[in-house]
Amino acid sequence: MIVSVILAHPRPGSFNHGIAETVVTALTVCGHTVRFHDLYQEHFDPILPYEEIPRDAALPPDIARHCAEIAAADGIVIIHPDWWGQPPAILKGWVDRVLRPQVAYRFLEGDAGEGIPLGLLKAKTALVFNTSNTPAQREKEIFGDPLERLWKDCIFSFCGVPVVDRRVFSVIVTSTPEERKDWMDEVSMLVKRSFPP
Repeated sequence: MIVSVILAHPRPGSFNHGIAETVVTALTVCGHTVRFHDLYQEHFDPILPYEEIPRDAALPPDIARHCAEIAAADGIVIIHPDWWGQPPAILKGWVDRVLRPQVAYRFLEGDAGEGIPLGLLKAKTALVFNTSNTPAQREKEIFGDPLERLWKDCIFSFCGVPVVDRRVFSVIVTSTPEERKDWMDEVSMLVKRSFPP
């Protein structure tokens, strides 16, 4: 199985980086091929230029490689912090440039502007790991947990991925070493359950 792992956090050594390392290790132990991208380390350009918007646009080599990898992936893992109820801009730009028409979705024949998609990704499962400094109850009651809707309904369902699981770890800033160890154990367990050998 080929699994794409996308990390979006600017600080090396962050808890998000620890999650990514745990994910890659668990996938490797299970015998999967991992396609890992640390978007900040790669200096991924999140700006979608007008010239890339057409379905048949000529893509820069790095974007074409990301597109080919995500199209070939049997599973996807996304790791990022919750910033203002959204992913960091670099990850939103990755979505804009990589999950593009004819790669991740196309619109049905006869669509008259309704935007009814046919998902094209072959991945059957996506895992999303988020970190937050907002308590879970406040996130749901006050903000409505916008990342849940974004990843499940607006992105992965749109692109044809039928199973989307998301786990939020909070509150990071006040977490203890013991909590973080337990969370890393949970990451490993969730990855192995979602992508068994």
